Amino acid sequence: MAEVTPYTAKPRAKVETSAFDPAAAFNTTIEPPVALRDFAAEGFAQSKEAYNKAKSAADDAVALLTDMYATAMKGGADYGRKLIEIGHANAESAFEFAGKLLAVHSLSEMIELAATYTRERFETLSEQSRQLSIIAEKVAMETAEPIRDGISRAAKKVA
Repeated sequence: MAEVTPYTAKPRAKVETSAFDPAAAFNTTIEPPVALRDFAAEGFAQSKEAYNKAKSAADDAVALLTDMYATAMKGGADYGRKLIEIGHANAESAFEFAGKLLAVHSLSEMIELAATYTRERFETLSEQSRQLSIIAEKVAMETAEPIRDGISRAAKKVA
């Protein structure tokens, strides 16, 4: 029989790896062209300037609306107080008239009292309406003032 000899591995020759390293391919720095870099910087500066102008305009608008609403609320409260005052005066007048009607002794006295009361009420109502219209006009003017000022400030910024 033939003799069996154990297999022994022969040493392999060292294989050189390729010079291409895929990881190194992603670590390279690519410089963009100077014109592209300048264009991007200029675009960023313009965008930042536009943002700052828009932010300033928005801040001005918020301040304007805040002033306008505060003025309108104050004016509305003044108008409401005047309405309550007028309602109170009218209620007192009506109760006073009712008391006088109870003291009337004749039909002619009642007609005279009613005519006097109606004339006085008409005059009072005219005066009350005038007072309310003065308050409403004042509120409208004071509410419009912040808008007018805001528009003139905006016009000065643009000019």
